[in-house]
Amino acid sequence: MIIPVYSSTIRRSEMDAVLTCMVEEKIGPGEMNQKLIKLVREVYGADGAIALRSPAMALVYALQMFDLPEKAGVLLSALAPSWQYAEVARHGFTPLVLDVDPLTGIITPESVEEGIKQGGRVLVLHETLGNMPNMEAFSALSIPVIEDISHSAGAAYGEKPAGTFGAFTILGLEERDILTAGGGAVLFALERKNAAVLKNTAEHIPITDFLPDINASLAFIQLKNREKNLQLRCEIQELYLRSLLQTRHKPLVFPELERNPVYSFPVVLESGFKEVKQYANRKDIEVELAFTNTIAEFLKEENHCINAASLLLRTVLFPLYPRLGLSNAAKIAKVLGTLP
Repeated sequence: MIIPVYSSTIRRSEMDAVLTCMVEEKIGPGEMNQKLIKLVREVYGADGAIALRSPAMALVYALQMFDLPEKAGVLLSALAPSWQYAEVARHGFTPLVLDVDPLTGIITPESVEEGIKQGGRVLVLHETLGNMPNMEAFSALSIPVIEDISHSAGAAYGEKPAGTFGAFTILGLEERDILTAGGGAVLFALERKNAAVLKNTAEHIPITDFLPDINASLAFIQLKNREKNLQLRCEIQELYLRSLLQTRHKPLVFPELERNPVYSFPVVLESGFKEVKQYANRKDIEVELAFTNTIAEFLKEENHCINAASLLLRTVLFPLYPRLGLSNAAKIAKVLGTLP
């Protein structure tokens, strides 16, 4: 049986929560939606939050709260998901795509400063594969930041957790986010003035945009179990890193000040992806390029971000998630240590 790259973090407790919603016939936005919001506010110290049906909705509502002029520039990472580019353009703003650091896969303060000169009015900071940049430098920027922690929930820069640096924060709950609730997002704000704007916006949002209780129940349990899941991820990551050190391939670099949330296990290849994929598949292990469905791939020939284009072709993900199990992890580690 092949080991997939991704697997949702759904255990008995998550299934029980969903079944409770179904038995009580409370599947629309209701009590669990509010319980999730309350937990998010407690975990992140947020002053206000709303739970929505998709990260795309969360991004659009966040942008609207800045009252930006028509065609205002919105700065995006080349390795952010392609839907961010599409939503920014669809709602009348101008997406300005920034290249990334070749070692970390994240944008730099220098690239953002250049983007501001080109007309950038707000930055959407997607912390790709759980990696956080120098947050002190980003906090000193002259434009507001929307922090996207869909990959980085559980990370920390110094003493501050991911999600506590932006004017608004998006916590995605999609199938391939750290919290796998089957869809949705929580949009929250730490500062009272931004939370007040968020509350006012929420009063005018149609009920169909709010997160159903079934998804909220999954997210609620996973957020409560975040430290346990992080520990499991870290144990597997250590096993993988020891094996990878025996090869010429390299892991993605994470800053020393950062606590890695272990979103997955990205490897920057020194050989071709096709050869590595064939080798892993022969061992019943699925791998895939890490940056499919990103802005860099979406733009293709129009993409002028050299570092992102290189990482797009050379960075591969190996399976790493809480439900993997030690026997499967050991099998993958053995393959990592013998990669061609």
